[in-house]
Amino acid sequence: MFDFLKKKPEKPEPAKPAEAPTRAGFSPEDLARAFTVHQEEKQARLEAERAEGREAMRGTLGGTLFARSLGGLFARNPKLDEDLLDEIETALITADVGVTATREIVERMRKRMKARDFADAQALLTALRNDLLAMLKPVAKPLGIDAEAKPFVILTVGVNGVGKTTTIGKLARRFQLDGHTLMLAAGDTFRAAAVEQLKIWGERNNVAVIAQGQDADPASVAFDGLQAAKARGVDVLIADTAGRLHTQQGLMAELGKIRRVLGKVDARAPHEVLLVIDGTTGQNALNQLRQFHAAVNVTGLVVTKLDGTAKGGVLFALAREFGIPIRFIGLGEKPEDLRVFDPEGFVDALLPGTLGA
Repeated sequence: MFDFLKKKPEKPEPAKPAEAPTRAGFSPEDLARAFTVHQEEKQARLEAERAEGREAMRGTLGGTLFARSLGGLFARNPKLDEDLLDEIETALITADVGVTATREIVERMRKRMKARDFADAQALLTALRNDLLAMLKPVAKPLGIDAEAKPFVILTVGVNGVGKTTTIGKLARRFQLDGHTLMLAAGDTFRAAAVEQLKIWGERNNVAVIAQGQDADPASVAFDGLQAAKARGVDVLIADTAGRLHTQQGLMAELGKIRRVLGKVDARAPHEVLLVIDGTTGQNALNQLRQFHAAVNVTGLVVTKLDGTAKGGVLFALAREFGIPIRFIGLGEKPEDLRVFDPEGFVDALLPGTLGA
């Protein structure tokens, strides 16, 4: 009868909802700070690379025919007359800027000179630099990796001997430094040792390479590479292709087949089609781009071998005629010699800023 006097047991407190687990024991604040530090480090690296790239361009491009010809004209204090314009026109055409682009530049300067816009040769030099820079700025668009495209597929194309496979290896290294995971697909199955060459680059960078051996179907290799990259959650897949001649329409059609096969796995793939062009080929580069663009819709350019006998002016011709972004330029053999295209640094390397410089 006295049971009601007994102390009743306390009700247990309702369980608190479990806190969301944090990644690897780090709080959201820790992860946010780490991300900020990573972004700051990446930005600092890009700024340092830009400075190094400009120094490298000055050292490399300063010896091109373009720089020697035009730089020589302004090494003294030339007289503002038709003879100077004729010399500039000859220098630009000889340096592979192209007849049409050259005539446009010279005609603008001729009109301004007649209107007495130039007080002296220094003013004309400044105008020439501005004209050249205006041609390049619209195509100076760095390649960005879309994080939502997993993997982001880069299809590389180009004729034999342009340095395509080497460019792929350098790109892989660059993307790794940016924190991306990589996979390569060895689709250049027609050239002897091309597959082995790409495997060597893969080993150097610790990147997996999907390959089937020589004479395998390139479209099949690209398909397998994309399937494997998707299965492993890789960020970027770079697919190599045969260094086919742009005059062989049957082989160009095969590039179209590769593009269609990739599209069956991912409707947006390839997300970037990079055409690698040898900077020493001059105006022939325009024909290559025209053919490859018709076959696979080129979205970006890499101009290599500017450290050799390249005249340097072909970039202006490519920019004027096609307007396709120039993503990278090659200044040497080392991985770091593949530089993001910097139009200001490029023009600075070709033309002095002041008379006699």
